[in-house]
Amino acid sequence: MHFFHRLHEHMHAVGRGGGRFGGGPFGFDDRDGMRGGRGGGRFGGRMFGTGDLRLLLLALIEEQPRHGYELIRTIEEMFDGQYSPSPGAIYPTLTMLEELGYARVEAETGGKKLYAITDTGRAFLAENRDSLDALTERLQVMSRHMRRMTVPNEVREAMHRLKHQLMNHHKSWDEAELARVARLIDAAAKAVGERQ
Repeated sequence: MHFFHRLHEHMHAVGRGGGRFGGGPFGFDDRDGMRGGRGGGRFGGRMFGTGDLRLLLLALIEEQPRHGYELIRTIEEMFDGQYSPSPGAIYPTLTMLEELGYARVEAETGGKKLYAITDTGRAFLAENRDSLDALTERLQVMSRHMRRMTVPNEVREAMHRLKHQLMNHHKSWDEAELARVARLIDAAAKAVGERQ
């Protein structure tokens, strides 16, 4: 499975489990200059650690040759539009990948460069698969945090009350009680889904 599709699947699965890294997602050093939020707005934490952006872009162009603008849109899609990287971070990093010999310009039309991975770039990715896998997990945590931030406070509070009631349930969890509670939760989930 291609990197982008694998990552996208992981991000949509975080609501069912999440990654192994606890705590907030914004504790990473970032010398690639990328910040959360479109136009430097909504999410103020830094998004990528040192070298992470290079790995991410290289993995995406390994999947298929891409323009800088397409890379921006692809990363934005990973976060369901909640985060968009700045051109001021993407294009210098692509130039760096080219200078390192990891990427090359396959075509250029109308001032737009189409970047493709080189054999040297593939070898570099193969050597750094563990780092790429760790990056994938960190991005899951970021995505989960962003999704939570988009849920209104009233809904988060209601979810907290439900969790509190379940954790402090003093009745015996016999079969009848299990079925009753599961029915109530399923009915609420179905009602919310019907409005989407």
